[in-house]
Amino acid sequence: MSTSTEYLDRFLAIELSRCTEAAAVAASTMIGRGDKEGADQAAVSALRDAFNKLDIDGTVVIGEGERDEAPMLFIGEKVGKGGPAVDIALDPLEGTTLTAKAMHNALAVVAMATGGSLLHSPDVYMEKIACGPGYPDGVIDLDASPRENIENLAKAKGVKPSELTVCVLDRERHQAIIDAARTVNARVFMIPDGDVAGVFHTTDPNTGIDLYLGSGGAPEGVLAAAALRCVGGQMQGRLIFRNDDERARAEKAGITDLSKKYSLMDMASGDVMFAATGVTDGSMLKGVKWKGDRVETNTVVMRSKSGTVRYLEASTKSANYDFLK
Repeated sequence: MSTSTEYLDRFLAIELSRCTEAAAVAASTMIGRGDKEGADQAAVSALRDAFNKLDIDGTVVIGEGERDEAPMLFIGEKVGKGGPAVDIALDPLEGTTLTAKAMHNALAVVAMATGGSLLHSPDVYMEKIACGPGYPDGVIDLDASPRENIENLAKAKGVKPSELTVCVLDRERHQAIIDAARTVNARVFMIPDGDVAGVFHTTDPNTGIDLYLGSGGAPEGVLAAAALRCVGGQMQGRLIFRNDDERARAEKAGITDLSKKYSLMDMASGDVMFAATGVTDGSMLKGVKWKGDRVETNTVVMRSKSGTVRYLEASTKSANYDFLK
């Protein structure tokens, strides 16, 4: 009988891509319709159905909210037909507003890892910093100022700070980061949503992005960490609590040190797999395309054990998706 690790290695890469493809295709039916909740629900339903066709004993550790706060794929929900125990982190539609407004960079995203190896993060905010591979350990640090991180990364890269590009979510709370970057003449690339893709962009030289800084959803932080585990890079995160209810959520999730600075391995250890399918066109992936009775998708699938990154282009009969019938 295959072990959990063998199963992850041998079978799940393609199956995981089918899951994100289904979520992306379902979400694509809602592009430009102005209904972000409807787009999210379409992706959630399709992804859940796809998971339940897999031979896994899956536990959703990063999902669509707490039990009773989300109709499905909530934190703690069990999925699959039975088999090896795996942790699942997911964002069925990263970029609900992007989809509703037909904007770029909406994705369907899933990470899967051997059981017990993904951070069980509550649905709160997380302070994040990330860079790509090839630099000395500790070149970036949450406890350093934005300016110090930019200057340290530039030194490690052998360039001037003005030659770096910092990716930041376009939020008022990030103005101090933006000001610090511009003080040293670094370029600032602001994104409206989608910080999983924002973190991942630091690993791809073609994007021109060197550093990710700012705060966003903690669940997205774990998903981004899973992606970095597969291709290399550095990342740190620290949970942000705005009230007692959020602190109680963390304690319920088993988190005792509320001020802990999480490393990449703290957030995603073990054997990790990551898949993302484009919903709308973006700098990372092409979006879903409808051509007659066929649907075209563009997916990236990655594995931490081998460091393999595969880009898959698929053309499928739309009739193969039950939710389109």
